[in-house]
Amino acid sequence: MSDAYSLLINGQRYAGANGTFEVINPATETPVAECPAASVQQLDQAVEAAQSAFESWQHSSDDERKACLNAIADRIEAHTDELAQIIVQEQGKPLFLAQAEVGGAVAWTRHTASLELPVKVLEDSAERHISLHHKPLGVIASITPWNWPLMIAIWHIMPALRAGNTVVCKPSGFTPLNTLRLIELLSEELPAGVVNIVTGDAEMGQAISEHPGIQKIVFTGSTGTGQKIMQSASGNLKRLTLELGGNDAAIILPDADVDAIAEGIFQTAFLNMGQTCACLKRLYVHDSLHDALCDKLTDLAQQQVVGNGLQDGITFGPVQNAMQFQKVSELVDDARRQGATVRCGGEPQAGAGYFYPPTIVTDLPAGCRLVDEEQFGPVLPVIRYSDVNDAIAQANASAEGLGGSVWSSDITQAQKIASQLDCGTVWINNHAEVLPHAPFGGSKMSGVGVEFGEEGLLEYTQLQTVNIRR
Repeated sequence: MSDAYSLLINGQRYAGANGTFEVINPATETPVAECPAASVQQLDQAVEAAQSAFESWQHSSDDERKACLNAIADRIEAHTDELAQIIVQEQGKPLFLAQAEVGGAVAWTRHTASLELPVKVLEDSAERHISLHHKPLGVIASITPWNWPLMIAIWHIMPALRAGNTVVCKPSGFTPLNTLRLIELLSEELPAGVVNIVTGDAEMGQAISEHPGIQKIVFTGSTGTGQKIMQSASGNLKRLTLELGGNDAAIILPDADVDAIAEGIFQTAFLNMGQTCACLKRLYVHDSLHDALCDKLTDLAQQQVVGNGLQDGITFGPVQNAMQFQKVSELVDDARRQGATVRCGGEPQAGAGYFYPPTIVTDLPAGCRLVDEEQFGPVLPVIRYSDVNDAIAQANASAEGLGGSVWSSDITQAQKIASQLDCGTVWINNHAEVLPHAPFGGSKMSGVGVEFGEEGLLEYTQLQTVNIRR
């Protein structure tokens, strides 16, 4: 891991004009490294560099952009070990999962390189020829969260580049180091100014949202922050893609095979210690299966080995930061006070680090915060139901609608139930699977726009109608 991290603006390394701040390892609560703290003036410098680079980059050919993205994928892959080590130390996930994150970033980059920008002909007659074209927007700002810091940066940056835009990136202050290193690697394959990175807190996010030189913001994070971005972005009517909170519900139908589905439910609920937007976060189980499934999930939870992700044999890492750790603890304590049953876990691990074991909670009363609020951590509330229509109503009662799932041995019946869930993606006998060719986005308060596939790529473009009179 690098001993010195720098901002990258117009292909040049810079110290932070506002000094540095410590990045904390959540497994040890000790500093990993000092990160440069950028100023708003350095943001202006980065936007100016991106604007200048856009003048030529927008005219690069599809083949040139594809070649750049494939070269970037090769370079990321060559630095897999380095990037994975940084991810574990600043984010906390076990090393095998960090390596999978880097591998996913490589695969996503290569798929994005393969995408085409379509030209649609609306009319080709003796009088006129009308066609639809997609042009790049200009400077794109990427604001990324702390849960999948490398992967989500790739999700934002690669389609922006493929469409012919330039980028200014601001990573989470909890996990900026791997993104700083990523931008260095990208800059080795791209013209100066095409990618730039600044760091900072809410003040920097506000400055990005308001900046008149930025044409689009791509943000992944909380609904509250997304609302603030939307308000601030109105000054120049910035385009927005917002992937926000999700309190995803899953419904287990009475014909489901408990032995067949238990592992899948556990893994998709506790992926990345439950710190994934599309994780399964509320589990509605039919009376007839409730106890048996809870027993299976409890067994799986108790098999996990919680600890520092760099140690051998660790399967479950810490919560990423103290604030989230405290929220998870509060939600479980609140449920317990209201009479809920904590089947396993339910208490922070002693010693240093933000370690909270995988926790299964049942017998939750109506209105319990653990059900109604997105926990974004290693806790799964399991809610018993007898009438599937009631389960559907409870699943849809949330203000959020990112994902949902139905688990059943009868695919036809599962599809009927799935079609009634108000969410952007619905899975059957699975959850939380995002793929580079399948558009992903939320309904209601879970976001605006979609990512991935052709539909996601086109969100980085301006539609232009060309009308030729013969």
